[in-house]
Amino acid sequence: MALMKFLFPPSLFVTATSLASFTLMASSGLSELRGKNLEYSKFFNIGSKASDVEKSKLKLPSRIAMATLYTPAFLAGVSSFAIFPDENLRFLLLKSTISIHFFKRVLESCFLHKYSGEMGLDTMIVILSSYFISSALVIFNQHLTVGLPEPPIDLTNPGILLFSIGIIGNFYHHYLLSKLRSQGPNKEYKIPKGGLFGFVICPHYSFEVLVFWGFAFISQTLFSFAYAMGTTFYLLGRSSATRKWYLSKFEDFPMTVKAMIPFLF
Repeated sequence: MALMKFLFPPSLFVTATSLASFTLMASSGLSELRGKNLEYSKFFNIGSKASDVEKSKLKLPSRIAMATLYTPAFLAGVSSFAIFPDENLRFLLLKSTISIHFFKRVLESCFLHKYSGEMGLDTMIVILSSYFISSALVIFNQHLTVGLPEPPIDLTNPGILLFSIGIIGNFYHHYLLSKLRSQGPNKEYKIPKGGLFGFVICPHYSFEVLVFWGFAFISQTLFSFAYAMGTTFYLLGRSSATRKWYLSKFEDFPMTVKAMIPFLF
């Protein structure tokens, strides 16, 4: 099988967790495409009566919720240095990139992003659990490769390149988004401009996908590839929903601006 030239031979556990991860992430992306959106950011309270939401949901300020949901994945990355201290360079790079990515997301949530709303506690727990469990499994499944023969084709260096491009591009477009909204009480949404926003409405997702494919290329386990593919499907669905939202809110939204892939989707 051609794919096995790029992967460590998977065990039954790795295969099972890979299938579960991809299925859950891809189905979440399909739900986003169908309009059943996770309720955070601009999709908070959509499809619900405000009175019902007030009664039935525990809510947190978005800044606190977002910083909280990234923290366990960051801690999983950092703690892996102590749990698996004597591993090879590939494993060291994987632990480092996971820790760097989620630490960046915590810092952005605390100091960069401008928030105007809240997030339901249930939504926060779903996203927190997904990031934490997936990150922990990427690391643990990498540990299971110790002693196995290396894949015939080494993707470590391309993985470092993808991760570097992804994390820089993701931060840059988050920075552009943060500049759109004022510090005062009036924090209305605007059509983003600059960078790749002239081509896609979610370039920060485009670059985030590169981060996860960077993990996959560095790791070269079936689970990391399945997780990257599932994340890609989810963010495609979320970006499509975001584009539809902008089309519904702004009459002057450019029709040539796609969701996540320039000129294609």
